[in-house]
Amino acid sequence: MADMNNTALHTLLDVLKASEADAWEVTDEEEKGWEFYFIRHSLDQHRTRNLRAFTVKVYRKFDDCLGSAKAKIPSDASAEEMRRTVEGLCSDASYVRNPLYTLNKPAVASVGADTEEIDLKTVSGDFIRTLSSVPETDTEDLNSYEIFVSAIRRRFLNSEGIDVISVFPSSMVEAVVNARRDGHEIELYRMLKSGTCDREQLTRELTEALTYGRDKLIASHTPALGRADVIFSTDPARELYCYFVSRLDTAMVYRGMSDWKIGDAVAPDNLTLQAVRRLPNSSWNTSFDTEGAPLRDLTLIDHGKAASYWGTRQFSQYMKLEDSFDVYNFAVSGGTESAAELRTGDYLEVVEFSDFQVDEITGDIAGEIRLAYLHQGDKVIPVSGGSVSGSMPELAKAMRFSSECHQYNCHLIPAVTRLKDVTITGA
Repeated sequence: MADMNNTALHTLLDVLKASEADAWEVTDEEEKGWEFYFIRHSLDQHRTRNLRAFTVKVYRKFDDCLGSAKAKIPSDASAEEMRRTVEGLCSDASYVRNPLYTLNKPAVASVGADTEEIDLKTVSGDFIRTLSSVPETDTEDLNSYEIFVSAIRRRFLNSEGIDVISVFPSSMVEAVVNARRDGHEIELYRMLKSGTCDREQLTRELTEALTYGRDKLIASHTPALGRADVIFSTDPARELYCYFVSRLDTAMVYRGMSDWKIGDAVAPDNLTLQAVRRLPNSSWNTSFDTEGAPLRDLTLIDHGKAASYWGTRQFSQYMKLEDSFDVYNFAVSGGTESAAELRTGDYLEVVEFSDFQVDEITGDIAGEIRLAYLHQGDKVIPVSGGSVSGSMPELAKAMRFSSECHQYNCHLIPAVTRLKDVTITGA
């Protein structure tokens, strides 16, 4: 099988070298995976998968312009099928006119290979044992869950001579939790991604979901609070910090969609945000980005000030940056208060949204409340309905966040984030 795999890649490379492409990139990705489907805690079915495909991008140069086109090619495609696909890509690329830029070179993209094998049997067993031990009650339980465990081997090559390999785990759990009360029933859905299984975190996430399902059944309507403090302590909080990251993307800056400049104060003065090469148990612990650029630790925001841009080769080069890369993992630090200190006074803690978004261009935030806890004096009332809205450029000025952190796959962020004077409409 290994010889056949190498033969397919060599055939594709020969086709590219003989084509009209002035430059090219190939990502050869193999994924070996195990899948399990449970109803309640009974295994309904399971299967293995072994997938391989090439992602090919070709470039055509015309005077001071460069065009590109990209497509996937099955690993079992014939030489003629490969030739026709590459020929079509070369034609498509000739209709694109971007300012000239060059591809990454080996000297820039040389990194140590991550080639440690992934034990799918052990990882799968960890997930199955963890999910079977989630504490349930007579009225709250796991309705069903699916486990997907993968070992990914990604090899990247380009016409400049880069040839790098990275092997890493990628897992996902999809779970439906049920809660019942007085003849009413509710389901909550969870999709949890990670590298391998973190037993403690997975148990906590699903136990919280069972609690939220229970409280959703007794929730009152959210009152029209006007402006109030809102606490984010679950997955949607990531969007608040992704906003800061996106504003430093070279594509955003070059296109004029972000006006952030290095050295500008862009966040609370105690906030530091770093792109990190590795984050424990992330599903994105690869050595290089999709263009072969090596990943490394890089401070993007240093004590509230923009410190570095990041981005793809094209837009980074337009901005005279030669060693930039795409950001997958990031970590936030600098919180000076505990989660308990932030949870004082009156506030609304939203734990479930029907949808929550932060516009990366305008900074507008908007979310429909599915479940929140209204804290007024000594009272804590589950509420549902209504919405939150506001503007991150304004809200960030008084933003507070905890010293404790929580990891959501490839993002390590404060466990509790408190925004002041968020607009809250009632149900």
